[in-house]
Amino acid sequence: MEKYESKQVLITRPATVIYTTLSSFSNFTPILRDKVEEWSATEDCCSFKVKGFTMKLRIIEREENKTIKVTGEEGSPFDFTFWMQLVELSPSETKMRLVLHVELNMMMKMMVGGKLKDGINQMVDQIATSFNA
Repeated sequence: MEKYESKQVLITRPATVIYTTLSSFSNFTPILRDKVEEWSATEDCCSFKVKGFTMKLRIIEREENKTIKVTGEEGSPFDFTFWMQLVELSPSETKMRLVLHVELNMMMKMMVGGKLKDGINQMVDQIATSFNA
């Protein structure tokens, strides 16, 4: 299992605000409804289509104001677990990092490994920007 960690970003919000928003897929509906096809979400699960491919995700673990763990449902192209980690520094500052654990064969690792690292860094930047705006 390969591990890809994003850089840490500083978000100028309490951990509880970030956690409350990110710990329910239904909170993503206003943002993603128009950006992906066939978006559907509940608190624990979501599904959507990107470039004709259906993706289903499920939150498998929550540690309030600290960690949210997500995995792909049956039919995902790879076995993976995605963690969102929060560390509150003060009532108005929280550090965040994303961690992806994914099962890749050697060929896939060579083809997409760098893109996965870049992708989670872009994702953590986008999350930070949306909370810091």
